[in-house]
Amino acid sequence: MTQRVAVLGTGKIGEALVSGLLRAGKAPADVLVTARRPERAAELRTRYGVEAVGNEDAVKAADTVILTVKPQDMGTLLEELAPALPADRLVISGAAGIPTAWFEERLAPGTPVVRVMTNTPVLVDEAMSVISAGSHATEEHLLRTEEIFRQVGKTLRVPESQQDAATALSGSGPAYFFYLVEAMTDAGILLGLPRTVAHELIVQAAVGASVMLRDSGEHPVKLREAVTSPAGTTIAAIRELENHGVRAALLGALEAARDRSQELASGGK
Repeated sequence: MTQRVAVLGTGKIGEALVSGLLRAGKAPADVLVTARRPERAAELRTRYGVEAVGNEDAVKAADTVILTVKPQDMGTLLEELAPALPADRLVISGAAGIPTAWFEERLAPGTPVVRVMTNTPVLVDEAMSVISAGSHATEEHLLRTEEIFRQVGKTLRVPESQQDAATALSGSGPAYFFYLVEAMTDAGILLGLPRTVAHELIVQAAVGASVMLRDSGEHPVKLREAVTSPAGTTIAAIRELENHGVRAALLGALEAARDRSQELASGGK
């Protein structure tokens, strides 16, 4: 990776990308960061040895520009960047709900844009980053994007038409697991366990189950059936989950997240 990369709006996600690039061998001199607050810029400069600059200087100097600001701030940022951003720069957007066409309309004709939906496990190098090409992005641009995001987890290419669904399933996915762990911890307390014990039991069960899903190659139904003995404790619990419509609730929840992503893409508040 010899090209210069600029991360604009370097919050937690942006900082995780910077850290991943440096661990992968990227020289600090080849990584630029921008931040809204001067003290944040100074913190990043001290922590990683990278250069903290203004947005316009960053896009002029970098070959790849990663936009990690919030979706509601993207319009203001693009107004600032568009006059300074050369058309040969690769622009990577991590903003939920904003299609590549939106960027292409506001940037110089022919600017390659790649849309990426990552998730918060980027902070522990276990992200799932879903990648889609804009109309001017080539295979080389996709490979460059994958090279960056592979340093902090896994990558997967999908057509942009599937990005809203990926946002609902993967982008928001960690929150569903945290919600489930919270509820199961409360259940452990109800059953008489101290909170710390219940939390440790559930978290390790979640970690172990995730590793089994990832590494075994087995369908989740088969893995679940291996735990579900006839007339046992697990099937009694699953019956209650089905009686309370948990499966249907999950389907409805993900549809709602998908619909909200589409609303954001169309300018909804």
